[in-house]
Amino acid sequence: MATDWTSTRGRLLELELDRDPRIGRRAAVEAAIRDAIRSGRLRAGDVLPSSRALAADLGLARGTVVDAYTQLGAEGWIATRAGAATTVSATVEPSADGLRPRRAAATRRPATPRSLPTRDAELAELSPGLADLGAFPRAAWTAAVRTVMQTAPDRVLGHVDPQGRIELRVALAGMLARARGVVADPHRIIVVNGFTQGLALISSALRQGGADGLAMEDPNLVHHRDVVRATGLHVERVAVDEYGAQIDMLHGLSTNAFVTTPSLQHPLGMSLHPDRRAALLEWAVERGGLVVEDDYDGEFRYDRQPLAAVQARAPEHVIYAGTAGKTLAVGLRLGWLVVPEAWVERLVAAKRAADAGTSAIDQLALAEIITNGVYERHVRKMRISYRDRRDRLVAVLAERAPAVRVEGLAAGLHAVIRLPGGASEIDVVERARRAGLAIAALGPFWHRAGRHRPAVLVSYAAPAAHAFADTIDRLADVLAVD
Repeated sequence: MATDWTSTRGRLLELELDRDPRIGRRAAVEAAIRDAIRSGRLRAGDVLPSSRALAADLGLARGTVVDAYTQLGAEGWIATRAGAATTVSATVEPSADGLRPRRAAATRRPATPRSLPTRDAELAELSPGLADLGAFPRAAWTAAVRTVMQTAPDRVLGHVDPQGRIELRVALAGMLARARGVVADPHRIIVVNGFTQGLALISSALRQGGADGLAMEDPNLVHHRDVVRATGLHVERVAVDEYGAQIDMLHGLSTNAFVTTPSLQHPLGMSLHPDRRAALLEWAVERGGLVVEDDYDGEFRYDRQPLAAVQARAPEHVIYAGTAGKTLAVGLRLGWLVVPEAWVERLVAAKRAADAGTSAIDQLALAEIITNGVYERHVRKMRISYRDRRDRLVAVLAERAPAVRVEGLAAGLHAVIRLPGGASEIDVVERARRAGLAIAALGPFWHRAGRHRPAVLVSYAAPAAHAFADTIDRLADVLAVD
């Protein structure tokens, strides 16, 4: 037990902070503040140090103190309000073993190790689909926007070309050729608001062209299936095994269009086998079919060279889809389609009908950071960071939760964690929620319920850098139960 000093309302406050690594830093801060309140050294209304000040005084990451304050606030020990000082709650009351928060009800859930409040807004985000938002290159983006606003002509602020700004399309054509081997002419690039909109535009164009169905991998993101169905198409399934999508199934389907993730199957994480890549393109050429290549996390491959896009081998039969959502931030809502010549006009028309165009300023800012090299340097930096995070996740779970098996690790931003026999995905997700973590069950990704081995999906990219170690420790606590 170590004694640490910090200040509150001008006085020094003695905190008995347990530095035993088995306790966990956040839990130790919580316990020290609870003890200070119970003993009367902190009284109702006393002002606590800011999370930044307390973290500096104790030599901890600020996120650790923020999480501790959040938990203590949820339990009723302290009162936290945006823009106001954090204080000891006015509702603490005497009890047989000292003070306790008056609103601590008997019906509160039993605490789990390192438990956190269960409100979704307060969960540490480990669900797949997010990059490390704290690593967003804010300074470079701000500089790019400033450059755009200082140099762009006034007409940039007028109506937007639904196909996208030519500056961005030119920048994308060069980058995609370098980084992904894509055959990309600026005339054949359409800027969209992320992959979801791109999929909706393609589905609408297919429906207007007389198609009634679209094939998709099983498993895949349920939201994407919903988007397709919303356009009036039905979804046909193509099963996935350890070699990726089972391309031979396409020959038995009525549809001539197929959405696939060949570089990194989402969510399972394998790549499409070279023989199947060839078979996919043969099917497309023979049937006059359309392949929609969702290059999901294609930039982040760790153990071998990135795979070239399938589109490079049959650009007249493949729509290549990419986004800045995983490389920069999903909130930018910037994506792109590289389309066959025959599809340009119909997809531009669909984009015009959908929203008349994507933000010109954001497009030009992205073009600026691609052109000046910032974008690709950022991707290289994050590839190293995510690989290190992946390795840390694997090491911690191997030591602390050896019953689980971690898969889908060669690329991407999340891991597939196979649970031991008899475990319930729903139970594990709920246990994680009670521990303050948001993870995803694999079950909903399947087109229909089956007897697949239970698994959960965990992002190692999303947690903020300062909170990563503690977040993975709490995840290990959750998974070690099984």
